[in-house]
Amino acid sequence: MSSSFSSVFPSAAAVLSTERLLLRPWPTAEITAVLAGARLTHWAHDFPAEGDHVIAGYLDEHPQALSTHGQRQIVERSSGQVVGSIGLFWPPVDGAVEFGYGVVASRRGRGYATEAARAVVAFALTAPGVHTVRAEVELSNPASVRVLEKTGLRRRGGDASTARYATSGPDRRQE
Repeated sequence: MSSSFSSVFPSAAAVLSTERLLLRPWPTAEITAVLAGARLTHWAHDFPAEGDHVIAGYLDEHPQALSTHGQRQIVERSSGQVVGSIGLFWPPVDGAVEFGYGVVASRRGRGYATEAARAVVAFALTAPGVHTVRAEVELSNPASVRVLEKTGLRRRGGDASTARYATSGPDRRQE
């Protein structure tokens, strides 16, 4: 990691690592860049997507979401480019925490969302007091439904347009 990276984040432990991805907390300078409409050279050509703009705005209004258990950028190891966002909406409520994710169109179909989601769900389930990880998905997005199912979440409700998914960790209370 570069020295500028370590000066932005108190610990490299905040970075989650998978085979092909790094999931790192959002640098504050990148939140500012997204909100200002700037382009950074280490972003995929189609980053930020609409959801990334939403997350940058959320982080601007809720800086506590930059905690170890908060929002992260998805960085492709092979290129070093930011290709999406994923994160937990911390703190948990009654032992459950929600998460959301998005991968830019140019990197979809590579399994990145599933890889990142598995890492974030596993990480969340190691946090004290967390026994359930949840996500909500629009049924008009079957690829995202498959991501949640591949991640081990099961449908637990919903309506005609959305579905709620959840999972519980090993030896933990089921919803």
